[in-house]
Amino acid sequence: MRTARTLLVLVGLALTGCGLYGIATDPYIDLTHHPLDIARWAIGGLVLHDGLWLPLACLAGVTIARTTPVRTGLIVAAAVSAVALPAVLRAGHHNGNPTILPLPYLRNWLLVLAAIAVITAAWSVVSHLRRGRRRRP
Repeated sequence: MRTARTLLVLVGLALTGCGLYGIATDPYIDLTHHPLDIARWAIGGLVLHDGLWLPLACLAGVTIARTTPVRTGLIVAAAVSAVALPAVLRAGHHNGNPTILPLPYLRNWLLVLAAIAVITAAWSVVSHLRRGRRRRP
């Protein structure tokens, strides 16, 4: 277990380093003129994650979802929604360039959520059936 944790920490640090390198070398991000904007964005992400997302996920896990498949499905759906909602909410606002957000983002987001729900339901059924078989003599 210690080896796995060490490996995960190293992978996390490597990914963090890649992200920082990407921010530092991206020609569209000007760290010299707008360092406070980037710091505000990073701190805002931390506050949203630790102050909103994490407590909501824990609360949902304790109250709504008592099984692993349902918890996992809710967490995956929330993560997908966090990534998709900016595009869903901005769809149609192209400011004269219709190629900026050309796809049907709302439909695609709902299809992905439906797929997550189907996979979660199937996993729950299989998990329930396996538990039932183990209890029988």
